[in-house]
Amino acid sequence: MSAPKLPNGPQTHPWVQTYQWLTNPLEYMEACAKRYGDIFTLRIGPVFTPQVFISNPQAIQQIFTTDPKQLDSGEPAGIKSPLLGKQSLLALEGKPHQRQRKLLTPPLHGERMLAYGQLTREITEQVISQWLVGESFSVLPSMQAISLEVILKAVFGLVDGPRFEKLREVLLKILNPKQPFVRAMMLVFPSLQRDLGSWSPWGKFLRLREQMDELIYAEIRYASGGLRLHKQQPDPSRTDILSLMMAARDEEGQPMTDVELRDELITLLVAGHETTATTLAWALYWIHHLPQVREKLLQEIDSLGENPDPNAILRLPYLSAVCSETLRLYPVAMLALNRLVKSPLEIMGYQLNPGTVVIPCIYLTHHREDLYPQSKQFKPERFLERQFTSSEYLPFGGGNRRCIGMAFALFEMKVVLATVLSRWQMELADSKPVQPARKGVLLVPGGGVQMMVTGKREQNQAGRETSLV
Repeated sequence: MSAPKLPNGPQTHPWVQTYQWLTNPLEYMEACAKRYGDIFTLRIGPVFTPQVFISNPQAIQQIFTTDPKQLDSGEPAGIKSPLLGKQSLLALEGKPHQRQRKLLTPPLHGERMLAYGQLTREITEQVISQWLVGESFSVLPSMQAISLEVILKAVFGLVDGPRFEKLREVLLKILNPKQPFVRAMMLVFPSLQRDLGSWSPWGKFLRLREQMDELIYAEIRYASGGLRLHKQQPDPSRTDILSLMMAARDEEGQPMTDVELRDELITLLVAGHETTATTLAWALYWIHHLPQVREKLLQEIDSLGENPDPNAILRLPYLSAVCSETLRLYPVAMLALNRLVKSPLEIMGYQLNPGTVVIPCIYLTHHREDLYPQSKQFKPERFLERQFTSSEYLPFGGGNRRCIGMAFALFEMKVVLATVLSRWQMELADSKPVQPARKGVLLVPGGGVQMMVTGKREQNQAGRETSLV
């Protein structure tokens, strides 16, 4: 009996496909979609097994709702990271994955999450207060500074001081390598992961990871009360996410181990730092690239008065639409997590064998003209005019692998944008359109979005904007 037929795809050598995917992913995927349609097969390194890319919403819905026993993600699907660790939510599958997800979800949602609104605003104000009127600067590093500080304070429960500075310094080195392409290649091709001493790229990474682990385990001990006046119980006055994670118990009454805590903290950090910062930089670009979007947004934000309640910011419809459209146009993650076929599965008329990797393609789905006419244009109104399903709009993935930090990330984005826009008048320093650039697995704005502050925003009694330059 002949083997089930895979969807069509490029017949070029897998190394050529890998090179095109690494250097020009958007154009490569768009060319494949144009030629082969909603489903095509690529063979990309390091394993070169068939990887089936899908941008058909019905098929994506099927992937998201198929029993994880038949189709699931995690380490077997190629989700490996020497930074995150084996106990990371991203690497786990089956029962362990379910358990961790249940333990981690409550601290990142509802009332607990809303408690971080004021903290996010204060951090944003502190970072943007350093901007100088009339000077051109790249906005991405400022957004990275805000998102990292939000994580260190809201997630780790750190306050300003030596421990905060030390962890921030090490994390910045590990999250923003001087040679991002070299790091990306080492992560894609494990054969390059050789420790040739502290001067070698992999050796540097391992030593930084060691330093980071020491600091994180020290934080876990501190939060558990080991260093807090010799108390043995967690401090009830702490409301950070680490403390809530430590207090959580599974169905058998067991807490998370220190290794689990460490791996999940790093996962929250990696998944929540660069992604949120990048989306904020893209949002600021589009808001200032299109004056009508900025005007409409300012009217809505100003309607809340000075220092609005973060909960009110969360509910602003046009701000929500701007965030949604930013995440649609250039989703930070181009792909949802790989799924591994575990038993024969039919998708879109193809009988897929166990061992095949299936990948819902976020970018291509978000650029379907049948869903998003003029998909290359920034139009927040799309999200006010219609509701999209979770397989038509999926910037945070979906199914049992949807990002658990989604609500937290959207809340943080809205508070940061509302704070920046209500404090400063800004404009783009360069009229050239900003193009997406690849940074590891993410899509970032090339050049980091060059902006200039033109003045402070003040509201006079008639509600008109005035500039104090």
